[in-house]
Amino acid sequence: MSDLRFYQLSRDPFTKEIAASEAYETADLREARGRLDFLARAGGVGLVTARPGFGKTLALRSWASSTPRDVEVAYLCLTTVTTTEFYRQLCHALGLEPAYRKSDMFRSVQSHLRYQATEKRVRTVVAVDEAQYLSGDILRDLTMLTNFDMDSRSCVAFALVGLPYVADVLCRGAHEALRQRVVVSYDFAGLSGDEARGYVAAMLRAAGGSPDVVSEAAVDAAAGIAGGSVRRLGSILSTAIRIGAQQRAPQVDAEMVLSASQEVSLR
Repeated sequence: MSDLRFYQLSRDPFTKEIAASEAYETADLREARGRLDFLARAGGVGLVTARPGFGKTLALRSWASSTPRDVEVAYLCLTTVTTTEFYRQLCHALGLEPAYRKSDMFRSVQSHLRYQATEKRVRTVVAVDEAQYLSGDILRDLTMLTNFDMDSRSCVAFALVGLPYVADVLCRGAHEALRQRVVVSYDFAGLSGDEARGYVAAMLRAAGGSPDVVSEAAVDAAAGIAGGSVRRLGSILSTAIRIGAQQRAPQVDAEMVLSASQEVSLR
């Protein structure tokens, strides 16, 4: 019998491969979606930041899966590239054929975005994940990409998603023009204790199990160790479930969580 089957679980409850519709409703998720909704309507630049494992990309995926038909989301995640490579990625994401020169791609992208906004009445949101790795040159070009008709029209929104220090980068003098185009900003607070209990119960039910598989004390212990990180909480509890199943324990307890924490901490 597999470790998961021992607790009547059909899959790992904390897999990252959950459907966007199964994302647990946290305060962070609501706040991020609300800001992205506003960004899509207003255009400009939005900033969504969080520490690793806090669920910012899942929030982005959840929002993108439920946008209205007049919103088109283009997603980029490879950000350790040159400016020209960034334009090529952007062209591909928008369904355009990349040109050889950056200047030609710039005109092609702006022409496409203007047509989408003015003729098709479609609002384009370019979501740039791992934005903390964007070079200064790319950040400067984002300012120009949002400039339409002598800066008199808004035809695109850029959602920059990344680690919190990307905000520090935008506050540097060299990027003041881009910072002034930021219309929404949100930094994830992380899972609270009550949210962690609700999240764990919901994920266990979604995997076909009972919330009683993991004791309340075990959830509290795991949440305290995870420090608000959804990914770390799930990693600890997945390991604790394996430990509990190996011991044939009727329920995962706090001691198993501590053992799991030591196992996944690497040191």
